[in-house]
Amino acid sequence: MLNQNQEELRKIDHAHWLTLYEITQAINSSLDFDEVLHNVMDSVMQITRAQRGFIMVANELTELLEVRVARNPEGENLARDETYSTTVVNQVIASQTSVITNNAQLDPKFSGSNSIMLKGLRAILCAPMMLKAHLVGVVYVDTTIKAGLFTESDMYLLNAVAGQAAIAIENARLYKLAIEKGRLERELQMAREIQQSLLPRMMPRLPGYEVAARWRPAREMAGDFYDLFLVGDTLILVIADVSDKGAAAALCMASTRSMIRAYAFAGQSPQATLSQTNDLLVEDTDSGMFVTAYGSVFTSDGVSHHVNAGHNPPLVYRHRTREVMMMPRGGRALGWFTDNPLITENLHLESGDLILYYTDGVTEAEDRYGVQFGESQLADVLQSKANAPIEDILTSIEQAVDLHLDGEANADDFTLCLVRYSV
Repeated sequence: MLNQNQEELRKIDHAHWLTLYEITQAINSSLDFDEVLHNVMDSVMQITRAQRGFIMVANELTELLEVRVARNPEGENLARDETYSTTVVNQVIASQTSVITNNAQLDPKFSGSNSIMLKGLRAILCAPMMLKAHLVGVVYVDTTIKAGLFTESDMYLLNAVAGQAAIAIENARLYKLAIEKGRLERELQMAREIQQSLLPRMMPRLPGYEVAARWRPAREMAGDFYDLFLVGDTLILVIADVSDKGAAAALCMASTRSMIRAYAFAGQSPQATLSQTNDLLVEDTDSGMFVTAYGSVFTSDGVSHHVNAGHNPPLVYRHRTREVMMMPRGGRALGWFTDNPLITENLHLESGDLILYYTDGVTEAEDRYGVQFGESQLADVLQSKANAPIEDILTSIEQAVDLHLDGEANADDFTLCLVRYSV
């Protein structure tokens, strides 16, 4: 038994078959979305000999029809808000079948249509562009000049053209999405590469210290960052976490890093550096984002100074006692309020001591049951691997977190910094 489309194709007269073939070739000659729409309109105007033609395509978000092409036989574009019969179009949308009227002024089905009466429309033909059961759009043509312009064969041919047009439009739409996705992926990749370039390319060297770091974004771009650099004969370490993720967090991260570096290279103490960065963020940031940060300064004799601005306190491994302690919590995140109550903590390191810095993407990594990796498990790994090379220690921590996740994706950025003092 023939389905409806096959039945309508059977009714197309022989003279129209060659036209349908040529039209199909023209419609499918391009994957450019706008060009496809214009090809469809050219073909429709050719076969119907109409005075005006409209192509309306469903908006992907609202699914409402929008006029994308409006044309006269000479190829001149009409205003997209040009009056047409919304009554006919709505009927086609509701029934998902074609509508033809060859004397719209006298047709009782459309006697209540203001646009038909005011515009003086006589013959109207409208067909849905269907892709399976999905309405892609409608093709609409009309004339004010002549009643009886459209034949049933025209309607069957227009239905066939509309079916081909739906496929061509969907292919062009998918191609456009693929192009845009590829462009977006390239832009995101470039943004990630730029962001990675802001991280230290080589670990700075200060006599008596070994340093290492790991950085794993949860998305293409991250809100986590770390920085390690020398100012004179001191080593500066900063680790921070922007409250958001993605592009906005990455921009905030770059801005915060620049501020911290500027104050540090100007000779400001860690406390003054973070305090002034905080005040600038409060003044300039309207998005509600904030930054937790931890800053440390190390000197070659093992003396270090530390300031916490609402960040996860580092873990300190004492080689002499084989114990792990936590640095004090302190301060508020940067960007909340002015006059951040920051305090400097002083620490004298002994040979073999380690300081492990981390973001909450490490300790708050959750398995499938919602159980977090936690600070105690992080301390256990640090303690058990404390005598290993520092790169191996970080690898062990990464492996322990991944084992805890057990295949689950980490929802947050993941950053580690490790400092060992040896004399």
